[in-house]
Amino acid sequence: MPPSTLVIGGGLIGLATACSLARDGRSTCLIDPDIAPRGASWGNAGHIATEQVAPLASRATIRSFPRRLYWRGGALSLPIGSLPHWLPFSLRLLSAARPVRFEQGKAVLKNLLAEAMPAWERLTRDTGTAHLLRPSGHYIIWESEHSAAKGREAWLSADCGTAHMRNARPNELKHLSSLTKNCVADALFCEGSGQITDLGALADKLRTALLQLGGTIRQGRIRKLDIDHGKARARLSDGTPIEADTIIVAAGARSGDLLRPLGHHVPIIDERGYHIESPINSDRWPEDMPPVVFEDRSMIVTRFLTGLRAASFVEFSRPGAAPDPSKWGRLHHHVRDLGLPIEEDAKPWYGSRPTLPDYLPAIGKSDRAHNLFYAFGHQHLGLTLAAVTGEMMSMLLKDTLPSSALSLTRFI
Repeated sequence: MPPSTLVIGGGLIGLATACSLARDGRSTCLIDPDIAPRGASWGNAGHIATEQVAPLASRATIRSFPRRLYWRGGALSLPIGSLPHWLPFSLRLLSAARPVRFEQGKAVLKNLLAEAMPAWERLTRDTGTAHLLRPSGHYIIWESEHSAAKGREAWLSADCGTAHMRNARPNELKHLSSLTKNCVADALFCEGSGQITDLGALADKLRTALLQLGGTIRQGRIRKLDIDHGKARARLSDGTPIEADTIIVAAGARSGDLLRPLGHHVPIIDERGYHIESPINSDRWPEDMPPVVFEDRSMIVTRFLTGLRAASFVEFSRPGAAPDPSKWGRLHHHVRDLGLPIEEDAKPWYGSRPTLPDYLPAIGKSDRAHNLFYAFGHQHLGLTLAAVTGEMMSMLLKDTLPSSALSLTRFI
């Protein structure tokens, strides 16, 4: 019998991992708690952000906090009701932002991002989803000469890994200006980033590919993990035990709830984002238009096959907290101000990014059970790093992955 593997989590990390392991010939079962995809994997901007090689846990990010606060018009939200959650996290972030740790994290993240697009090309080719991957790059625009001067200088001097920033050409500036009623003062184009054109279709296709590879999908929620004689086993919410040769926790923001009782230190937080989306005709926003970052508003607008989406916000929240409707209200304000074709009845969404204090994922093997592994904590880069994470987990289970700095032991 082939070795059995249980992957806990039906988001992009879990799906990419399950497909990779099933392709290796493992008997793979994916446990998905959601009947319909709603997590951060499916509510993001669809942007494969190969340019973001600098971890957000940095001195530069900390210095920018005051002007990024939500009550001052920025995207950073620190709800007072969630203070017991975000205050300890913020203190750990300060520690992770020390120059030595930042440079170490940047080196790790840069290497991961260098493989992000090649890994997506392999995954989409192998699962029949190549038509959903678009290596289109993206635009960054500014609405004032002052912000443009500062923003251009910062991006053009930044290390963007395999991506490359260039000035927008006159015809591009003209086209960008035609899409909004506000003047575009300046813009950059990022070459080397990419986009998934339909996240819902991607979810369906990856699930179908997993089944075709001989894998199975079971709808349910894992309540806890037990360890017996050094081997982990999972229990469903009804108490039913599930045993497997290998168990992989890829449950996003809920991964800490499963691993902490086993003795793992998992300082994860729900970092929530919001979006609004409307169906759209191609004559109002071109179907092949790359994502556009409105940097003055900390908002990204993406044209999917299903509609036009505006996304924003970094809300450090407690698990299960109610959404903040004012976030959707501000997105609608930006959309109206810019004259974008997103309607007042646009569909709202919010979801939790699983974020660790150093803004690096946790990918490794548990030191509590010989058959327990994990892959979570990808913060804003869950879509970007999903395919390469799946490949890494395959290597990890085959003992061919070099020693990694992404183990949870870094938080001890």
